[in-house]
Amino acid sequence: MSPMFKPKHKYRLARNAMPGAWCERVQLPDQRQLWIRPITAADAEPIRAGFALLHPDEIRKRYGYAMKEMSADYAQRLCHPQPGRDFVLVASEPLPPGVALVGAVARLVVVDDVKGAEFAILVSHFLAGQGLGRHLLCRLIQWGRRKRLREIHGDVLSDNHPMLELAQELGFVRDSHDPSDDMVHIRLRLR
Repeated sequence: MSPMFKPKHKYRLARNAMPGAWCERVQLPDQRQLWIRPITAADAEPIRAGFALLHPDEIRKRYGYAMKEMSADYAQRLCHPQPGRDFVLVASEPLPPGVALVGAVARLVVVDDVKGAEFAILVSHFLAGQGLGRHLLCRLIQWGRRKRLREIHGDVLSDNHPMLELAQELGFVRDSHDPSDDMVHIRLRLR
């Protein structure tokens, strides 16, 4: 891990490698154990069920608008990433996919032929404030670098201060932002 991605905050995750690419066990500062791993088709129903546990503001900050439930179609698309184009990690309790509750999802989607990708992260309030969002975003950045992407970008609600602060700490820059806009476009050049 490069010095740029070393945690600059009081929370550090204890990590252990697991079998399989992009799989690891983490221990949160509150001592809970999670598995971080690529999403699987079996995660669709647990993710949909867990969606009901999210606060409306969490959903608004991730999607930009309120939603009462996640559609089965969206969950299926999320859980079937296109190889080489989509990279999706989940943070789940240490149980098999399909049984484990999923508390966070981080996604990177290659959006065009100029080697750019859009990121999105949702960390449940049950796990927030412990460095998990930083860890997942760093993993997305690592994947993007391995794929030789030029940049990662995303849209963040202007009132999502924790995400904007994290992005700034990791080197993301804001595109020109009109204070009257609800969204801030941020990007990180990878090369």
